[in-house]
Amino acid sequence: MKLRFTRLNGAVIEPTRAHPGDAGYDLHAAEGATLSPGGRASVGTGIALEIPEGWAGLVLPRSGLAARHGITLTNAPGLIDAGYRGEVRVLLLNTDRSESFDVKPGDRIAQLMLVRHSVPDLLEVDALEESARGGNGFGSTGT
Repeated sequence: MKLRFTRLNGAVIEPTRAHPGDAGYDLHAAEGATLSPGGRASVGTGIALEIPEGWAGLVLPRSGLAARHGITLTNAPGLIDAGYRGEVRVLLLNTDRSESFDVKPGDRIAQLMLVRHSVPDLLEVDALEESARGGNGFGSTGT
């Protein structure tokens, strides 16, 4: 499979993998931004993707940015559908309560992972089959 992409301007960095076998491609900032404590920003990557039908792109936080600076994504994971051809933008959030964070062009700001998906036909029924878990949700398995 090939993941086709285009640079929306010549100065941007293509998605890269740090090591052979890595599942994610690093996404790089094409523009600068300052995230004040608790602040957020939409940061462009300067690229557009042609994700194949039957696949989706997930935009995920970078663990190093989260651990060292408290930088995460407001909508993690972000979802890129196969039909989208616009610029990939990353919605960054600074969770640090006292320090601002500066994003510079070229910084690695998120990861892109491609996943296969299926689109089942929906079938409305009067009742769902019983399961051992039932409707037990948040916190139902203990601490």
